[in-house]
Amino acid sequence: MTQDYHELVTQAVLNEDDFVRLTLKGIVRGPAAPWQKIVVRPIELRGRRQLQFSYFDARQDVSKNYYGPEARARLHEALDIPYSSIVLQTIGEDIQIQLTKKGKAILHRHRHSGQATAMAPELVHNHAKALPIPADRPDGFLQAIGIMNEHGQVRPNMQGKFAQINEFLALIEATGELERFERSPIEVLDCGCGSSYLTFATYHYLNNIRGIPARLVGVDTNTGLIEKCAALAARLEYGDLCFQNTPIIAFEAECAPDLVMALHACDTATDEAIAQAIRAEAHMLVCAPCCHHDLNEQLSLESGGVFRPVLRHGILKQRMADILTDSFRALALRIMGYRTDVIEFVASEHT
Repeated sequence: MTQDYHELVTQAVLNEDDFVRLTLKGIVRGPAAPWQKIVVRPIELRGRRQLQFSYFDARQDVSKNYYGPEARARLHEALDIPYSSIVLQTIGEDIQIQLTKKGKAILHRHRHSGQATAMAPELVHNHAKALPIPADRPDGFLQAIGIMNEHGQVRPNMQGKFAQINEFLALIEATGELERFERSPIEVLDCGCGSSYLTFATYHYLNNIRGIPARLVGVDTNTGLIEKCAALAARLEYGDLCFQNTPIIAFEAECAPDLVMALHACDTATDEAIAQAIRAEAHMLVCAPCCHHDLNEQLSLESGGVFRPVLRHGILKQRMADILTDSFRALALRIMGYRTDVIEFVASEHT
């Protein structure tokens, strides 16, 4: 099976008429890898088509260009690293490959439809990273929500938040599910919306950038923030965006949400978001958990058993509680019938 997907990816990447992008990332099941992620894309340099390999670690990314047999060799080296997630994008389809703990490759193919079939690879040597909401020019929306200043620049203290919302939107887009909702407009619920940067960005992205009609509700217990967000929504004339001042678990939707999301809903608030999604039989749930206090406070040396040496040290106990909490969440979703992935969200410097 491993050799099969190696050959599939190799043939697609070397197909100059069809290949767009290859991304290898996720857990490495084997010897430690020097790179957290590798991205391969075609470029044209000095009149010759080449493959650009971008290698990412926690601090930097390094890009190198290869041609012919050397490009093939570098591709084989990258594929030999057992990353858990491989995404291959071509003009006609996206192929997602998930590697299980036992090394089995599970393939998901998503054919493009309509306008997407006309997409061709960008061969520019140096180009800015494509973001769901770009910041390469003044944007009235980004200025209105306080991320961009009046000169069209992302504010220094908002760089992390800007990276978060773009990565979150990229995760939603990467599922390939936005075109598969059964009704229009789609109903979106943002749990623990806080200052609602993500809520506004999602509304803007779906309705104004992707052209997907969507109605959004933001829910939070902070009365002052909810009033401020409602006033901003009115000023932006976002008629299908509203806010409610209520605990997540107590929220009762007029229309069951199709998409439930939660960005850094603290402690059990993330579990309440999961409960809302399950109760509503939502089509999709995307959440980035925050602090994990509840289980951490329940763990004790007396109940530790074989894990007593771990629980003896505060930092190890906290990490164990984090892993167990998110494992239980993923298991609950799988039990309720959801296809569930647990992945890294953004680098620590952005959160």
